[in-house]
Formats: sequence, C-alpha cells, structure tokens
Amino acid sequence: MLEFTPSRLFGCFEIQPLIRRDHRGIFSKSFHEGQFRANGLATDFAEVFYSNSVKGVVRGMHFQLPPNDHDKLVYCVHGEIFDVVLDLRRGSPTYAQHESYLVSSNKANEIYLPAGFAHGFQVLSDEAIVIYHVTKVHSPEHDAGIRWDSAGIEWPITSSIVSQRDSSHILLSEFDSPFRFSDGIRPVAR
Repeated sequence: MLEFTPSRLFGCFEIQPLIRRDHRGIFSKSFHEGQFRANGLATDFAEVFYSNSVKGVVRGMHFQLPPNDHDKLVYCVHGEIFDVVLDLRRGSPTYAQHESYLVSSNKANEIYLPAGFAHGFQVLSDEAIVIYHVTKVHSPEHDAGIRWDSAGIEWPITSSIVSQRDSSHILLSEFDSPFRFSDGIRPVAR
C-alpha cells in the first residue's frame, strides 16, 4: 500500500509506503505499477541511479531538457536529506516556486516529480544514499541545471559542499524555460 499526497506544485507527490517494522529493521515497498498508474504517474522507468554523499553536500538543481525531459522518483535508502523540487513550467501558477521535504530511510518516503521540474537535495545526516528512477535514459546533451543558490531555497546547512558543475549552472532568473504548463500532469515543450 502506497499513500500519494499531492504537492501544492501540480504534478508532484510525496509518496508514503506502508512500513513493516520489527526487531530486524524495516521492510517497505517503494513502487507498485498499478498504484502509480491509478494516480496518473509514469511507470516506464528507463534508468536507475544512486548517489552516496556526506553531510552538507548539495546536489542540484538538475533536469533534462526536451525532448529528453523525464519524470523522476527519488528516495533515500540510508540517512536523511532535505529534498527540493522547483517548478520550471511557464504558465504554471507555481512557476519558479519550490517545495521541500525531509526524506529519510527511516520514514521511507519518496518524492515524485514530472518533467518540467528541477530537483536537488542537501544531505542532513553524516552520509546519505539516494536512489533516482527516471523515465528517459541520461542524455548528456540535454542535461541541464539551475544554480542551487538562485531560487530562494533556504538550505538547512549553510556551509554547503557543492560541485563545480552545480556552481556553474545558470541562474533561475536567466533561465529561458522550454517547459510549458498544461492541465495534465505531464508538461509539453514549447
């Protein structure tokens, strides 16, 4: 059983699986095709990635440009992160706004974001392992990002550790978004 809670950013969801706990630890189901489909979410994941990061690391704000834009499912299997989604869909009532979540292995919650959103996170625990399922194969020529400190996000740890690549992304105010809001969950390219 999965519980789907819609975000105020249309198309994004926090997903809470049923957790079974006992003296051994926890057991949780992270994906169920029928329940995802019943909630209008993508089920055709093409690749799965994971990252292992230390406390204070910020990874983000990442996305892929059309025609290789993708939906993403993110969860933390070890540790805790401050997870952020940023709406990049022109015409959206929440364009350039973000939503944040505490995502942890203990809570076993997940974040689903459709194409048209940037994603990033900061590690709050000593170490965190984060899993990402995406609906399109990574395309280096369509790989893009918004600079992590240009969208008004209040990162909980002020002494952030950021890669050179993430520090060199374009500012949100300079980004000419190819994403356009539609009434459906999936955006369309302009």
